[in-house]
Amino acid sequence: MPKENNREMYGFINTCLKSLVIDRFGEETWDKLRDAARVQDTFMTYEVYTDNITMQLVTEACKMLGIIRAVAKDFFNSKIKMEIVNQIEEVERMGKKEHIVFLITQSPVFLDKDFSERSLQKKSLNHSEKHHWGTVRNSVHPEEGKIPKGFEPVYPDSLCIDLKTFCNAFPFHIVFDEELQVRQAGVTVQRIVPGLQTRCSQLDQYFTIQHPQVTFNICSIRKFINSHFVLRTQRDRMPVAWRERPMLELRGQMLWMPPLRCMLYLASPLLRSLQELEEHCMHLSDIAPHDATRDLILLNQQRLAEMELSNQLERKKEELQQLSKHLEEEKKKTENLLYAMLPKHVANQLKEGKRVEAGEFEECTILFSDVVTFTNICSDCEPIQIVSMLNSMYLKFDRLTTVHSVYKVETIGDAYMVVGGVPIPMSSHTERVANFALGMIIAAKEVTNPVTGGPIQIRVGLHSGPVLAGVVGEKMPRYCLFGDTVNTASRMESHGLPDKIHLSPTVHHALRNKGYQMEERGEIEVKGKGRMRTYFLQRNLKVTESEIMGLLVHHADNDRNMNHSTRDCASQLPHYRPALKGKPRDSESYGSLYSEDEPSELTKDSTPNKPENKKPSADKRSRHVHTRFCLLF
Repeated sequence: MPKENNREMYGFINTCLKSLVIDRFGEETWDKLRDAARVQDTFMTYEVYTDNITMQLVTEACKMLGIIRAVAKDFFNSKIKMEIVNQIEEVERMGKKEHIVFLITQSPVFLDKDFSERSLQKKSLNHSEKHHWGTVRNSVHPEEGKIPKGFEPVYPDSLCIDLKTFCNAFPFHIVFDEELQVRQAGVTVQRIVPGLQTRCSQLDQYFTIQHPQVTFNICSIRKFINSHFVLRTQRDRMPVAWRERPMLELRGQMLWMPPLRCMLYLASPLLRSLQELEEHCMHLSDIAPHDATRDLILLNQQRLAEMELSNQLERKKEELQQLSKHLEEEKKKTENLLYAMLPKHVANQLKEGKRVEAGEFEECTILFSDVVTFTNICSDCEPIQIVSMLNSMYLKFDRLTTVHSVYKVETIGDAYMVVGGVPIPMSSHTERVANFALGMIIAAKEVTNPVTGGPIQIRVGLHSGPVLAGVVGEKMPRYCLFGDTVNTASRMESHGLPDKIHLSPTVHHALRNKGYQMEERGEIEVKGKGRMRTYFLQRNLKVTESEIMGLLVHHADNDRNMNHSTRDCASQLPHYRPALKGKPRDSESYGSLYSEDEPSELTKDSTPNKPENKKPSADKRSRHVHTRFCLLF
């Protein structure tokens, strides 16, 4: 068949075909069918697509699936076989046309039990219906008991309708003879095509056949007499004032009248909406009341309004999905910013509007650090240089807090405060903070002093003991620590030396026999504390500097070569864990750097219990005693 002009079709048909294939044959079959047809995957129900897409899908479905057999089996529970009986070709206006006659035969199919039961029920129902029908039939024909098989209509002797009434009742009919000369036409088609009022005007001068694609002559029309015919007016034959309008299309059937040797074309205007009716300068009254085109136009107008509403809803749905996705992304950014300011479980409880009570932690390690000669640096440099130096240093320190799972409390000027074991209690808090301090000394050497041009120097002080922790303030709330432990850690930092890690006796006691190299400083006078014996932390003998810094290390010839990578070791540390026996306790990724003691567990949804007056037993002294959180809010 020659190709027709590309028409448009709604995506509803494509959607139905997709659903049929997926339901009967699966998703993979649909993907293969879609790829073979080279069409897109998604179809909107009321979106307009070209017929070529649908034809490609149907063609590939017939090749791959045998769609006709599938429909026969699904609807009629039978198998069919198709054979070509006759095949001829004829030359028509648009080229060669092929006429094919198929023979479809049905093969028996073994029916299941359910289908057999349904058949028996249907047979019994039919028998009951026949019994009732027989009663009615006998009442109509009591003598014969049978209805005649044939039916012979009765025709009048003469046509009981005048020509004027007929032309008004069928306003779009046309009668033409074998020479295509118009003998009669309806009143409305005469108004639209004034040339039809002329006697013996040629029909093919005013119309062209759009469907079927045949030559405009009686012989070709009679061959396709059972097809519907679509005629379109020719623009050059219309009045000059009307040539800017869309051409009118008529759709109807051809009826051959042998006694008159004429053809009757009973048609209706091919209009779909009120807009098209207006474009042709027509009214609903131009269409015969008995013509269903009136109802179709009104129904289609309602359907178009519903389609427009559906399209708007689909577009709004897409917009809402995009907005929801964007909102989720912004929500994650906001949560990340909030979690950077407050502990996660505390922030979650604040978001839920809950009051979180303060918590007393009997064991934690606090670290303070500051920049040596920071006052002189500020007096000799521009403010932007100070900000750049501190930002470079604090970015390195912040990364180390993630590496060693310690909590950054705050920064005030050049002072940096970190705590281990708060807000999540853990038994290896001292080791974590000690390793973090070693990393700070290494990282500070990479930051340039804007005055001297060399690396900056920092002082670091550590102390372990109990603290009270909670959130204070309503605007810009902060998670703060209170207690003598905080003051002592600050004194360790202020009485320290450049590039040294100053330890209190409690920290020194906690790090003994755990692979740390420490140096005794001796007794010194500590402001507000009196004389104290303090120590300096020098290095961790069990791990390398790269492990302290959280950098990836490659093994080669049993030697560990440092690789100056900026990657966080959270996902890489298992590749270079030192040879320590036992299972990591405190951290899934960094437990091998710390002690083997059992940690105290604190989940997000749980809060520590109130402290008890009883002292912990000797075998549980390393455990943290859970206490309550508190929100000073």
